[in-house]
Amino acid sequence: MTSLARRLASANTLWIGLVLLGLIAVFGALRPDAVLTVFTLQTTLVETSVLLVLSVGMTYVIITSGIDLSVGSVLVFSGVTSAMTMNALNGGDATGAGWGTVLVGLAVALLSGAAWGLLNGLLVARAGIPPLIVTLGSFGAALGAGQLLSDGSNVSGVPDVLGEGLGTGTWFGVPNLVLLAAAVTAVGALVLGTTRFGRHTYAIGSNEEAARRAGIGVTGHLVRVYLLAGVLAGLAGFMALAYFRVASVTGHDTDNLNAIAGVVLGGTSLFGGVGSVVGTVLGVFIPAVLRKGFVIVGVNVYWQPIAVALVLVAAVWFDQSRRKARNQR
Repeated sequence: MTSLARRLASANTLWIGLVLLGLIAVFGALRPDAVLTVFTLQTTLVETSVLLVLSVGMTYVIITSGIDLSVGSVLVFSGVTSAMTMNALNGGDATGAGWGTVLVGLAVALLSGAAWGLLNGLLVARAGIPPLIVTLGSFGAALGAGQLLSDGSNVSGVPDVLGEGLGTGTWFGVPNLVLLAAAVTAVGALVLGTTRFGRHTYAIGSNEEAARRAGIGVTGHLVRVYLLAGVLAGLAGFMALAYFRVASVTGHDTDNLNAIAGVVLGGTSLFGGVGSVVGTVLGVFIPAVLRKGFVIVGVNVYWQPIAVALVLVAAVWFDQSRRKARNQR
């Protein structure tokens, strides 16, 4: 029992979960009539779905001790290409398009994200360019490409069936966007925690050279990790397109930073080798709860990024302290 208690006390996920529950308790005590409601829960889940899908891919990247600053721009690019493709197929008639058009749009979004993810992976793994530089470059390139294609304007005309089916549709009262994000998260957690792909991801993040000597194909694996992050960014772009019914070229400027913050708050180490998708889920909801809680209780919304920054710095400090303590044993 003592050993179990020690393991629980040292588990990042436990402490992150307690922080999240503490925030909910505080805001719930201040405004129980508005915070502790089904409507607030539902809207918070929907608003967080797109970011959660982005963060699942980011979790894999950061566990390998990498970084991907491009996911927000890839989301924009994928949404633009998907919307323009569906508009071309339906002749601009949003009401007449069917699910066939929507499936083509989904395929275009996923392929667009995959193309940028593959490019990032090849430049990082094969060319040996630092991930920060590679993804900073693709951050600007993907956003610029999306703006060029759309002539700097938002792309509307999304098929009604997409908006009503995925964007605002529900299944037994649960929003379809939330169900899709939950499915992606569950698969991401299962792959990371139980498969060889997940074990290799942890091994590369812990010690890349040791992983290579152990027979792991580090180069190919890193390419696949960045490819995964790109595909999920493309899916997130399609989900945002369904929800807002427009491909926005200006509304996702900080999505990359929000995804990184959620992953780090969830206990994934920036030094690599440590992290979980479950922790990422909790980490993503901390800023979401802060933002929603501040709005409900009437606190100036500009305090939200300050609060998130303080929690983020504290999380990184805790991670560094834990690593130093472990290395001194």
